[in-house]
Amino acid sequence: MQREASEPGSPGGPRLQRAIVLELLSEDGERRRSLSQLGQELGADAEDLEAAVAALAAAGVLHRDEDLTWASPAARRLDELELIAI
Repeated sequence: MQREASEPGSPGGPRLQRAIVLELLSEDGERRRSLSQLGQELGADAEDLEAAVAALAAAGVLHRDEDLTWASPAARRLDELELIAI
């Protein structure tokens, strides 16, 4: 039986999606990151990373332009309001 994409252990699941959002919102790096940079920083494989980034982009949490990704203005504002926390 296949796992649903929303399950924690599934490829591109919530755990990886949270890590991507937090990484893109971090102030210690560039605002825009390539998929390969994110993969190295998070230790994620390319297939899982692509699935997670696609899901986040579809939900409007981040934006993509070819290989670059960055947090959406809405995600940044929620972070400023301290509504995004670990």
